[in-house]
Amino acid sequence: MRRGQIWLYNSNPSVGDEIIKVRPAVIVGNNEVGTLRLKIVTPITNWDDAFTRVAWMVKVKPSLENGLSKPSVDTFQVRSVSQQRLIRQLSILSEQTMREVTRALAIVLKIE
Repeated sequence: MRRGQIWLYNSNPSVGDEIIKVRPAVIVGNNEVGTLRLKIVTPITNWDDAFTRVAWMVKVKPSLENGLSKPSVDTFQVRSVSQQRLIRQLSILSEQTMREVTRALAIVLKIE
């Protein structure tokens, strides 16, 4: 389980406005940080044209390489999850897309 990999993620049970279903998520955490069996992920979701004005949504074109059917990464819903919630690896994002995800995370977390 490495940064940039896309995994099928089970978020059930969830609370409040959290996403409640099995869906793809990208691992965004630093591979060298942490001692617990946790991974930091952001969900992959549908794209809406209104998201073009939202800095934390990263549009990703689905391709054979990334195996996606949903075209956006929602960095606002970043969370640490148990590795037990990660069911199986689906694919991996390109380095360019991961740079875009990193920029979006910096906006969400207000990191300069």
